[in-house]
Amino acid sequence: MRNLLFSWCLFLTSSTWAQNAIEMARQYHQTPDDDGIYYAGPEVSAPRLLSAAPAPYPSGKVKEGMTVFAMAIDTQGTPQHIELLHSNGDAYDRPALASLKSAKFSAGALNGKPVPVWIDCRFVFRLDQTPVYPEVLITERDLPLPNLSRLEDKNHNPLSYTEPFPIHTVDADFNDPFSRHPYVQVALVTVLVGVDGMPKDVRVMRGLGFGLDKKAADAVWHYRFLPATRKGKPVAERRNVEVKFAVF
Repeated sequence: MRNLLFSWCLFLTSSTWAQNAIEMARQYHQTPDDDGIYYAGPEVSAPRLLSAAPAPYPSGKVKEGMTVFAMAIDTQGTPQHIELLHSNGDAYDRPALASLKSAKFSAGALNGKPVPVWIDCRFVFRLDQTPVYPEVLITERDLPLPNLSRLEDKNHNPLSYTEPFPIHTVDADFNDPFSRHPYVQVALVTVLVGVDGMPKDVRVMRGLGFGLDKKAADAVWHYRFLPATRKGKPVAERRNVEVKFAVF
């Protein structure tokens, strides 16, 4: 999983954390990770696919399935740091990768200025051999900081207690796009958030079965939070989160 860098970490050692959190919410700006790459979020738009060559099907009997890649789209709209996330077998992954390398994207932007942004792309191969093009997915994203009304009272003073707020989320692993089971693809997970905003304990409260529960828990381990505060100091606290699976 990619390393994350959050400017709010600088505030965690302060005894006036709650006030600092309020000031940060007023002046919040997204920051890149350690590689200088952004996630789609409140200020950062996602790249869009402009053109690509279709990924050819292998000769012989076709196997339906999908190939998924993670990558960064640079400021020129070119895929970089390509990583295979989900394989459909080498006979499908190789043409999918060739299609991806031929693709041209519009770059993501921060306040109108092009910036590199992380995205995922999937290729779905079907029995009817429908042409296969890369499809942009946003499965990992930054979230806006909480509204000030959730951090301060009506007199604009810091609240004596604030709950943990997620500021970076990750969808659970990819569903089978050909699955026909009717279950809603959301799992309820409880997480203990430490004073550093990192998950410390993750448990599935309402699972989905079909091997999806572990994937939901694994996703939450990569969440990042503003920690809870009590009397102005960060404290470890539990909260529930609904974990979504990538929708196809």
